[in-house]
Amino acid sequence: MNFAPFIKEIGRGAEGSRDLSREDAAQLYAAMLDGGVPDLELGAILIGLRVKGESADEMGGFLAATHERTNALEARHGRFRPVILPSYNGARKEANLTPLLALLLKRFGVPVLVHGPLEGFGRVTSGHIFRELGIMPSASATQAQAALDERGLAFMPIGGLCPGLANLLALRGRLGVRNSAHSLVKMLDPFRGEGVVMAPATHPAFLDLMRQVLAEGGGRALLFRGTEGEPFANPKRRPRLDYIHDGTCDTLFEAERDSLKALPSLPEAADAATTANWTRRVLDNHLPLPQPIANQLACCLYASGYADDFNQAKAIVAVEGNGLAVATA
Repeated sequence: MNFAPFIKEIGRGAEGSRDLSREDAAQLYAAMLDGGVPDLELGAILIGLRVKGESADEMGGFLAATHERTNALEARHGRFRPVILPSYNGARKEANLTPLLALLLKRFGVPVLVHGPLEGFGRVTSGHIFRELGIMPSASATQAQAALDERGLAFMPIGGLCPGLANLLALRGRLGVRNSAHSLVKMLDPFRGEGVVMAPATHPAFLDLMRQVLAEGGGRALLFRGTEGEPFANPKRRPRLDYIHDGTCDTLFEAERDSLKALPSLPEAADAATTANWTRRVLDNHLPLPQPIANQLACCLYASGYADDFNQAKAIVAVEGNGLAVATA
């Protein structure tokens, strides 16, 4: 396969480059995922896309090729839609509350798949916190499916979910910059359109792009500005939460902009042991659940089909909350 025509289109810089068609993008990314692109050409493609910026058609083609090469999981019939939490950024300054959201959903009987890296390279990953909580990673799709069926929660490293995507993610260490794979993992649905993707954008510019790609994909997703890129709502100030379904987008919660009246109770440090201990105390009703996380939980219950409508979902979290107190901002 000759990659020069692709590089010629995308490699002319921010002003002279042109976007690939969805079909060409899918063909190119399939070769990238399959390891069929030599290192020189692969580096040129990744940097060309980085400088140009990906179009919605390109990302749609990339995502289609990725889904074809992702190990599929089954959403069991008669149950709620599984929620997918892509956890790739880890904690730097703020504690990583992705495991807390996963365990809250599990309590309501909503299946949860968390996927991400095992190593954080200086950051605290969900895998680190899950290990402190006694939850070990699933090495294969078979193990992940068994964990979902038996316990309602699975944490799966990206290498077991989509090896080709894991290889592209790893190139950040060699190239020094992120590439398209870092956005694709946050829109991945191993349940073939039957899941609810929690899609955390890392930058405001990605929100519109991800909104369009997810809407065109026809599945269900909750799109918002992630906390340090992680798929949980900022516990100090709720972001806007958009529900994408059936090709449309509904805003379930607007972003909070008022000054905080009081800070919520949060972990004193961002390390895995401290975060895991704080998570246990919240789940045991010894500490209140921050209101933005409660709002996000209601969105998840609605999108997964646990609640018939959004008002019911909010009422369930406010009244029941599975025994959890909810902090008010």
